[in-house]
Amino acid sequence: MTINLKNFLSNKPKVSKMGEFQEIKPIDGLQVSSISADLYDNGRDDLTLFYFRESANYATVTTTNSITSETLHWNLSSNKKSIKALMINTKNANAFTGKQGIEGLDSVAKNLSRILTLRESKAKEGIDETIKIKDIIFASTGVIGEPFPTDKINLNVQELVDKLRDDTNKLVWLKSASAIMTTDTKPKLAYEEIIIGNKIIKIGGIAKGSGMIAPNLATMLSFIFTDADIQSNVLQSLLKRAVANSFNAITVDNDQSTNDMVAIFATKKIKIGQNRSLADPIIQKFEIALKKICLNLAQQIVVDGEGAKKFVTVKISGAKSITSAKKIAFSVANSPLIKTAIAGEDPNWGRIIMGVGKSGEKVDKDKIVIKFGEFIVAENGKISESYDEEKLKEYMQWDSILLDINLNQGNDKFECYTCDFTHDYIDINTNYRN
Repeated sequence: MTINLKNFLSNKPKVSKMGEFQEIKPIDGLQVSSISADLYDNGRDDLTLFYFRESANYATVTTTNSITSETLHWNLSSNKKSIKALMINTKNANAFTGKQGIEGLDSVAKNLSRILTLRESKAKEGIDETIKIKDIIFASTGVIGEPFPTDKINLNVQELVDKLRDDTNKLVWLKSASAIMTTDTKPKLAYEEIIIGNKIIKIGGIAKGSGMIAPNLATMLSFIFTDADIQSNVLQSLLKRAVANSFNAITVDNDQSTNDMVAIFATKKIKIGQNRSLADPIIQKFEIALKKICLNLAQQIVVDGEGAKKFVTVKISGAKSITSAKKIAFSVANSPLIKTAIAGEDPNWGRIIMGVGKSGEKVDKDKIVIKFGEFIVAENGKISESYDEEKLKEYMQWDSILLDINLNQGNDKFECYTCDFTHDYIDINTNYRN
């Protein structure tokens, strides 16, 4: 098997190497394939299939945008707690496609279910079961409003199924993570393990996202897989909690997509005992690992923000409530003036003050302490007496910037993650459909 190098072509000077990416070990019960349906007309991989021979429990969180893709409509209409397959296409969002988009999914689902059922009937240890169209869910990402490429996808479903494999080495995961990208410059992968008794539980995930990224998900897709036997309702609760301080704590450009989807799938191969609740120590141990993966993937999305050169953490502490802290954090993180100042390596702390104030939250300006990294820039309602412009300019050259804002009004805190705005962001988005 070879990886499609066209997935990695980028106008950025630094080319990623395989060794730079985290390895995801094979997850029992999961088969994976990625191919090119030539949706981009350049031969790069753009179609991915995750297949669960014995089904998988699953849970999803999706965009809160009031306009959503036909793909998400399809998934929500399923009402199933376990599925057999997930298919992802890039280049086309299948959003605002109306009847054509829904009929396209129905056509692809019928084709895929037929081919998968036939494949199982021929297998030596096949599963004597018809795979139904509602056993399949979808994810799409790409341009909104363009007709769904039903025919192109259907022509390549047979090859997609033929190339399914369960010996998912690093190459396979890189290939699948690459195949779901749009304006991303590199694939995003994360992996964790936990030990329960004498059993090793694996959790692996991939994500895509670079632009149209804002809280309550964004133009992101993320798929997380585990071999643990965890019920769907528990997965749903765990995923919602994990997303709160990861995928819902990032912003690139304050734009929220129609297609966002974060999902977790459990193949049920590692038995941990039935009816375990959220308070169970085993589930809590799993939750810690899940939160690590979600934060890892979410931060990779920010690092790869369209045109981004710097990773920015906005840390709010001393707030009256978490809600207040979150509102102020995103008010700062979403400010184009702040993001462009960071891109220009200008320690213009006055823009931070502006960002805090425009949040609408009541603050006491005399209590606010603002730091860039370890350097105090403002306190007691004015510039800090220890302010050193030269040291700050040197700090602003770093790739990772911390904006630390202590409101000194309470005990709550919140961190969000963003990136700078460079001219490359404009270039990417003026040419997005070309």
